[in-house]
Amino acid sequence: MKKHPDPLDNHHNNSNISFHNDDNDDYLTDYDYPENDHQDEAVITEEAEDETSSTASENDNDKKETTEKKKEASEDQNNSSEHDGKFFVVQKGMACCDKGAKFPNFKVTSHQKHYWNDENGEADYLSVTEDDLTFNPAAMPFGTCSVKNGNPCAFAPAGKWTKTYEKVKIMGKKPLTEISELKCAVGGKITVMKHGQQIEAGKSSVKNADSREQQTYNPIMDFGEFKDETNQSDQLYYE
Repeated sequence: MKKHPDPLDNHHNNSNISFHNDDNDDYLTDYDYPENDHQDEAVITEEAEDETSSTASENDNDKKETTEKKKEASEDQNNSSEHDGKFFVVQKGMACCDKGAKFPNFKVTSHQKHYWNDENGEADYLSVTEDDLTFNPAAMPFGTCSVKNGNPCAFAPAGKWTKTYEKVKIMGKKPLTEISELKCAVGGKITVMKHGQQIEAGKSSVKNADSREQQTYNPIMDFGEFKDETNQSDQLYYE
């Protein structure tokens, strides 16, 4: 009769079973189990996700800040003007033609109402506008003309003044500033040589000035004597 193998014998003879040896240091620890590896990977993944989220948030903030700065710069640029820091032109100012030889004064014919930097309403301080296309003298205002081989100037405006100040209107007309230009039909370009305005200083300004300080600025001048002379006049004007 064939004997069946004893299961217990198979158990003891199973070479796949190993026993713990206290003398052997190479035994499994809690960190050697596969499930702990998955836990570590999960923790690392969560940290990576947090870092990615934080970086994305910082990038969004940087983009928002950059956009706001560009918007502010654009607004400042829109509010600025090429006329900033320039003077308005008055009738006593002088014009220049790049093909001429003389420098006539302006002649205001578009209005007789608005003055710059003058409380007395003197004609010299009438505001020159885009429609003021004549000069003083009217005949040959720029002397000779290089386009005409040195023959007398035959100025003829080609349209109105350009580069005028658009934010102010004088009886519906735009005033000139130092950068305004006018074309001559003969071929010249008219520009502003002098705006014509002047600074006013009253007697009180001279009276309150420090004589010793002014003497330092201008040692040749006797400022004390100048003060005495000023007190005898009504007002001083400086070009």
